[in-house]
Amino acid sequence: MVLRLEGVKKSFRNSEELVPVLQGVSFDLEAGDTLALRGESGSGKSTLLHIAGALEAADAGRVWVSGKELTQLNDGERAQLRRTDIALIFQQFNLIPSLTVAANIAFQSALSGTPDLAHINHIVSALGLEEQMQKYPEALSGGQQQRLGLCRALMLEPELLLLDEPFSAVDPITRLGLYERFESVQKQNQVSTLLVTHDLREAKRLADYLLILDKGALVQAGIPEYVLQNPATVYVERLIESQLV
Repeated sequence: MVLRLEGVKKSFRNSEELVPVLQGVSFDLEAGDTLALRGESGSGKSTLLHIAGALEAADAGRVWVSGKELTQLNDGERAQLRRTDIALIFQQFNLIPSLTVAANIAFQSALSGTPDLAHINHIVSALGLEEQMQKYPEALSGGQQQRLGLCRALMLEPELLLLDEPFSAVDPITRLGLYERFESVQKQNQVSTLLVTHDLREAKRLADYLLILDKGALVQAGIPEYVLQNPATVYVERLIESQLV
């Protein structure tokens, strides 16, 4: 078990009241699986991702990453876990603009200690970046920047990859190419992935399991094809109709 959430709750203060964002969310992510998380804006997707990535603490409930319960770790141990076991990619790729693609990759891989050159070459090749190595990020297309962001994250060989709508900023044709690259790398490296997405088609293609959040509550979970064919609530039914019907 790479990631487990058990009864996770989280609220934020808005003016003078506490607004619940997550309401008792529980699920498991097995080694090598991809789990897609879907819900409307404000449903708690990104907050859940931050909690899974040890960037925020839950108000209640328990979280395990790589067998370690986050509430039992001190700040230094959580920081170490983020460096060694977790990679998180947002829509913005956090590339270093003054460094070439090769230098961006070398900088990231050096964080793991002694870089594994065979692993680096494998990831660079799988993501199709061989011809871009001497370019700077500003000279790359959006899709190439996204591939570089994925490459930098995978350099560290994380057990848990957290993706916050990583493909939404590129055009549909580029997105299809990114899907193919991601599927190839995922198949070869077996990285456990939690993917926050607004796109049910993306979830159906990339994920082994699909979770649907509604107002911070987990309202349905299962294999994507089953969820899409058997909506458990009116909300899930309308969500599917809005994208797939």
